[in-house]
Amino acid sequence: MSKLMNKKVLSWALYDWANSVFYTTVMAGFFPVFFKKYWNTEATVSQSTERLGIILAISGFSLALLSPFMGVLSDYRKAKKKFLGVFLVLGAVATGGLFFVPQGDWFSAALLYGFSFFCAAASVVFNDSLIVSVTTPDQYDQVSSFGFSLGYLGGGLLFLVNVLMFQKPEFFGLSSGADGVRWSFLTVSIWWLVFSIPNFLYVPEPDAAPSTETALQLFFKSARELKKTFLELFNQKNLFLFILAYWFYIDGVSTVMSMAVDFGISIGFEAKDLILSLLLVQFVGFPAAYFTGYLAGKVGSKKVIIGCLLVYVFVVVGASVMTKPEHFYMMAVLIGLAQGGVQALSRSLFAYLIPSDKAGEYFGFFNLLGKFASVLGPLLMAVTARVFGHPQKTILSLLLLFVFGIYFLTRVQVKRAAA
Repeated sequence: MSKLMNKKVLSWALYDWANSVFYTTVMAGFFPVFFKKYWNTEATVSQSTERLGIILAISGFSLALLSPFMGVLSDYRKAKKKFLGVFLVLGAVATGGLFFVPQGDWFSAALLYGFSFFCAAASVVFNDSLIVSVTTPDQYDQVSSFGFSLGYLGGGLLFLVNVLMFQKPEFFGLSSGADGVRWSFLTVSIWWLVFSIPNFLYVPEPDAAPSTETALQLFFKSARELKKTFLELFNQKNLFLFILAYWFYIDGVSTVMSMAVDFGISIGFEAKDLILSLLLVQFVGFPAAYFTGYLAGKVGSKKVIIGCLLVYVFVVVGASVMTKPEHFYMMAVLIGLAQGGVQALSRSLFAYLIPSDKAGEYFGFFNLLGKFASVLGPLLMAVTARVFGHPQKTILSLLLLFVFGIYFLTRVQVKRAAA
């Protein structure tokens, strides 16, 4: 990996370090609880859940629809870094704005969170597509894994500080845990902005054919290109098999993470154990994501992804019989070992399978699948919950997603697409 450590690669990977703090501190850590306990003081638990669900659904659906168009537009305008800059600044500012939302103002909090969630995820579309300009196809696995490992480390470090701000506010000169959470949102905003700067200084914009068309003309042109791309994807059996596999297994991965805390609470575990488990995932994920990139260079990314998915199969089966908090910690360690590898190597394998001159357009579709993730999984869990009525039986339904994902992935041939 040392020969890969140049200024371009490090600057690109630092965006994972910068952006991941939103997903750890804000999305997975503090916002869901703070939204219920601080901004929804007059609402019931079910009402606050409904409000949060609606704003996230709107953000996720909007992103899923727009990300392919934005990818195509960025390809034609040679504007990946411009789009990245716009969304990261807007997302960071919206996240920092949560600091100023007064207690009880759930509507403002929901709007800012929904908008920052949209911007954070949209910015990733463009940073992912920049990988083609910082390294060569034979190094995609290692570079992508390096980025994810930095993301785990950065997200975990700031989350650790933010947890201390919440639990020991007096140590930071704060008057309450609530103030610690509010200041945590502000630290995420600053971190995100500052560590994104190297990307704009040292990561080159990929080559693209010049265009003199207006934005509206490019929008309609992008719609035609998207239709063409849909047909291309369906007609390329190998790429279609990967997309189908990815859709299944990433839905399972996302559902495990999004439902883990609720699952732990539902079987009687304490909140402190769940927070510590989130930290475990981050710090185990840091070296694990790095190691899986190295391992992929030896045995191939597809084999490593399949191995990580088998770990998830074990996690789901184990969760169905766990009885102690220690079991939840073990599950967190296993998720940390597997999650980074699945995410990083899926990104790099997809980059290897697609034409480099259509990276923005194709990564728009790749990220679209990610945005629609956690749709089928929660639906499966909802149906089985109604049938069985017990969370530890319900979670077994996720096995279907991993089994189908592994099956389709085994049929993918790893070969470089023609540019």
